[in-house]
Amino acid sequence: MVEHIERLLAAVAAWARQRHDIHAALVVGSHARVEVSADQWSDIDIVLMVDNPMAYAADGSWLAAFGRPLLTFTEPTAVGGFVERRVLFDTGQDVDFALLPAGPAQQIVTRPEVAHVLGRGFRVLVDKLNLGETLPSSGASMPSAQPDAAAFGHLTHDFWYHALWTAKKLQRGEVWVAKQSCDCYLKALLVRLLAWHTQASHPQVDVWHEGRFLERWADKQTLLDLRSTFAGYDAIDVARALWATADMFERLERECAERLGLELTVAHDEIREHLRAVLA
Repeated sequence: MVEHIERLLAAVAAWARQRHDIHAALVVGSHARVEVSADQWSDIDIVLMVDNPMAYAADGSWLAAFGRPLLTFTEPTAVGGFVERRVLFDTGQDVDFALLPAGPAQQIVTRPEVAHVLGRGFRVLVDKLNLGETLPSSGASMPSAQPDAAAFGHLTHDFWYHALWTAKKLQRGEVWVAKQSCDCYLKALLVRLLAWHTQASHPQVDVWHEGRFLERWADKQTLLDLRSTFAGYDAIDVARALWATADMFERLERECAERLGLELTVAHDEIREHLRAVLA
């Protein structure tokens, strides 16, 4: 790690050791990962296990112990349903402090979604809870992304329902809402299906989560096809992108079902007829 990052982590560790209400501090993410480690664009992800997470979320003045904040705000953590305080320091370094309750820490670190993050790599800065034996080993195998019939059905019905919903918004003249749905909501479902599709053929491939490192694990043809599925801020182009997204989703849906031995429960011809009627 570069020197200024080591100084910041040392400052966090020293601060956490002195605070009676902070019981553990861990580095996760790219600065601790076994694979796809940090580069010059990486933020620093730190987990703090504290007595009262909301106190640290409500007041960010404690960040001054590590530098001069230019920007700071809170948002939900990517996994686990906790809160994190994000900060950009005047050095240009951005840091995410995930704030977890210390009381149930032993149980939290064994949750599948949390263990998944820790399994990619972590570095202990402070551990007053003796979490060592509870924490998973770095580089632990990642769980398969393959769905069961219920998950596959839920995702596919969700996609086609919202594809038609998007078309209706577009015809009402709500181009912004339709574009957001096409390029964000529907794409999130498409990427989840793509992860299943990839692991159906190549179970050893790590598909990460929510499209992370998509360009590393998706096949070249799919990456090429994705280019036509995004829209400009124009009603005609949103309609074009919506059809391209639907075509790509159905192809992956059919191939995924065949590879995993799952039933197709969407009436594609009928749904497409409704789409054509709305977009006519």
